[in-house]
Amino acid sequence: MKTYNFDEIIPRKGTMCIKYDAAKERGKAEDILPLWVADMDFQCADPILQAIHDTANHGIYGYSSPDHTYFDAIASWMQSHHNWTVKKDWLVTTPGVVFAISQAIRAFSKEGDAILIQQPVYYPFSNQIQKNNRKLVSNDLVYKDGSYIIDFTDFEQKIIENNVRIFILCSPHNPVGRVWTKDELQKIGSICKKHNVLIVSDEIHADFTYDGFTHTPFILACPDLQDQTIVCTAPSKTFNIAGLQCSNIFIPNKTLRSQFVDEIDRTGYCEMNTIALKASVAAYAHGDEWFSQLKAYLAKNLAFVRTYLAEHLPTARLVEPQGTYLVWIDFSGYGYTDAELNDRISNKAKVWLDEGSIFGKSGEQFERFNIACPTSIIKQALDQIALAL
Repeated sequence: MKTYNFDEIIPRKGTMCIKYDAAKERGKAEDILPLWVADMDFQCADPILQAIHDTANHGIYGYSSPDHTYFDAIASWMQSHHNWTVKKDWLVTTPGVVFAISQAIRAFSKEGDAILIQQPVYYPFSNQIQKNNRKLVSNDLVYKDGSYIIDFTDFEQKIIENNVRIFILCSPHNPVGRVWTKDELQKIGSICKKHNVLIVSDEIHADFTYDGFTHTPFILACPDLQDQTIVCTAPSKTFNIAGLQCSNIFIPNKTLRSQFVDEIDRTGYCEMNTIALKASVAAYAHGDEWFSQLKAYLAKNLAFVRTYLAEHLPTARLVEPQGTYLVWIDFSGYGYTDAELNDRISNKAKVWLDEGSIFGKSGEQFERFNIACPTSIIKQALDQIALAL
């Protein structure tokens, strides 16, 4: 078994990556330390690299579409990691989960219709709702005793008052790190069933859970709702291949799937990225060894952050994550306004985090911190933040 070295710092500047090369154009100092966007600073698993090299060396990059080996690799992963049996005819491939969510919004609602999310939540949800001229409605998560819970009374009330057509679920939740329990998912499902609300479940972080927590695919929690559910998955977070643009959307209902595909067809999108297909097969079929080592390293990084905050930034409060490789930190105890906090972290500490306010107003005075990088980088970032605060 190969031991992967996640402590290795692999330079990314000058590779046209958003994380390191977009600072100036986004109003940041060029020497800022970036821990914002959710990709990793780790090289991919060897089987993925080999598949990419073999495909590149073949020298022909024509039109491509997934075959049975592609589906079999995904299905095997879902079965072994989530005990979820998926069917081939459910699968629709897209270049990304955000693209898929946008297409679902357009396919299953009309302008002016209300779409429900749970802020603070991954900000492209609100962007896509608003850019498609739909009404954004939020059932804000409740921050209580250092964690987040769902206000189910408000959830149902918001659906009724706004005649909500679609609910976009983030599971596991980004940025607050909740891994929803089967009971919570079933409560969501019963309300959506009662009011005929379509569920679009973004499960892109499904593979990242910490000890003691288990991700349950929404369709497994609520099998009676599979005809009104769209589940969005991708290898991008799990295997650090977001730039290859490949996601796998599961839609059991044939009519919904046909409507969804029709909406995609209206964009003119038709074939998958050749290299993405090969890389995805290699990832799902042969990436488990790398991934298990990665999860252990992320757990170590989380323990480091937890200890560092307790010893050097005790006023900051870690919202203990149950899943994802993102941590959500409450800085409200420092007494700064949201603007002052962001200025100190960005301009004085020179650390680029995702400001909590972009996830919704309830995210103000929080920051999202990506721990999928060498521990030495995390220490440097925290040292700079501690000095600035």
